[in-house]
Amino acid sequence: MTSASTTANAAPAKPSAARAGKNGLTAAEAKGLLASLNNRETKIREFKKKELVDMFRGVGSMLRAQINTADALKYYCHGLPNKVMVDALTRVREDINAGVNVHEAFRKTGRFSETTIGLIQAGSDAGQLAYAFQSLADRLKSEMHFSKQLKKATITPTVIIGVLTGAFIVSQVKIVPQVEEMLAGVNAKPDGMTAISFKVSHFTQAVWPVFVTSVIAIAVVIARSSHVRNLILGFAMSKWRLLRLLIMSLRQMTFLSTIKLLHSNGINLAKSIRVAANSVKSTPFYKELREAADKYENSGVPLSTAFAKYTSVDSQVTHMLAIGEKSASLDSQLDMLCEMYEEDSQNHMTAFSAAIGFLVLIIAVGLIAAVFIGTFLPIFLMGPKMMQGAT
Repeated sequence: MTSASTTANAAPAKPSAARAGKNGLTAAEAKGLLASLNNRETKIREFKKKELVDMFRGVGSMLRAQINTADALKYYCHGLPNKVMVDALTRVREDINAGVNVHEAFRKTGRFSETTIGLIQAGSDAGQLAYAFQSLADRLKSEMHFSKQLKKATITPTVIIGVLTGAFIVSQVKIVPQVEEMLAGVNAKPDGMTAISFKVSHFTQAVWPVFVTSVIAIAVVIARSSHVRNLILGFAMSKWRLLRLLIMSLRQMTFLSTIKLLHSNGINLAKSIRVAANSVKSTPFYKELREAADKYENSGVPLSTAFAKYTSVDSQVTHMLAIGEKSASLDSQLDMLCEMYEEDSQNHMTAFSAAIGFLVLIIAVGLIAAVFIGTFLPIFLMGPKMMQGAT
């Protein structure tokens, strides 16, 4: 009986083993397959600009001290608190030691943008990788500076207006109805500004859920859809000249500085323009620059003509590119354009911040006045009537 029971207990295991043999997967292989699928589903994110600035500066300084790239990456990883970066740079170092090109080793990690890869390739091909790393650090630092200023000019006012709008809604939904109940309790009939204030309160109570839901939905759509952001930004730029000047200066400064870095390191113009287009990939300049590069490379038209016909850059850009082509001083003209647009961006940013601050001040004063008028004015105006009703 013991033997029979043992056989019976063991019987269910046979089909399972048969299925495992049929599928050809052991438990360890199945576990590895699941881990691989999970890794594929996990989206690899690029490193933050601040981390890249520190890394490029540190590695670049060691390269200038005649330390080879693999050893420079090894030394930089020692004591680095960011374990994800340590893992990525370790894989880069191992690939370099295995004979992989520097830019391909960085590309395989999936944590560096195509623009960054292009600049690393340019520096490696020209034998000036240390200069390329330092240029990358300077470029990223400049982008961070303008990005920080732009966020400060937009996010802070948005938070202030949001808080004041919330205070207005609370006053209209919670406080004003209590005042209205107090007047009704003493049989005082509202008139004039008091009646208007109560009507505004009734309207706010009816629409505030729809308003708040709509604002949240619009914010989610804008945050998730680059197409919607570009449409809104394009409309705002068409209506506000200062905003258009600021955005165009920032975009042109970004891709022109990238073209300058690549071309000065020996990369041909067509390839430099294509790589630079990646730095403005979410803007209309991306397709325009790639088309201009194709026309310049395949049709034989001058670079200034290709930019004038197929892109929406400022006339100043095409003018100085034409001068650079005629006088064989294209690098100098690109350098001058970068400096010019950096100064313009800084000036436009200052003016934009001042304009936004003034608008926020007006809106804030309006909302505070609305809260005061809607909440306290009825009490002041109806005070005598309430006292008469009480007597």
